[in-house]
Amino acid sequence: MTASSHRTFTVEVTTGTGEVCVRVDGDLDWESADDLTEAARACLEAERPPRLLRLDCTHLNLCDSMGLAALLMVHRLATAAGARLRLDHRPQALERLLELTGTLGHLTRADAGEAVAQAPGEPDAQGTAGATPPARPT
Repeated sequence: MTASSHRTFTVEVTTGTGEVCVRVDGDLDWESADDLTEAARACLEAERPPRLLRLDCTHLNLCDSMGLAALLMVHRLATAAGARLRLDHRPQALERLLELTGTLGHLTRADAGEAVAQAPGEPDAQGTAGATPPARPT
């Protein structure tokens, strides 16, 4: 007999002027993906939707393929609502998952225009600042 090792997943929403912060705590997986998606949808479909939706991932323990699908859906919902999405305080495991699946740039593109999140040499939101032009063949 094995005990379930699934941890609880909670979503806490706080609002500010022009932005909403959704703090996630626990495992973002097939059991909890809909919870995150519905919380984001409720924020983005509010009478006054935010211009910025921040997902605070400080206490995110795990993100599986359904969790990744939820993050992609939240990104789609935010884009449709005219809001930017930020994934704040990404744990190393999430960073690695996003890199391996090729979704890091897609989900963090809005971060690039802000100095705090921009890596040296990484293009900004317009794809120009900090980028080195390709060498021309001679």
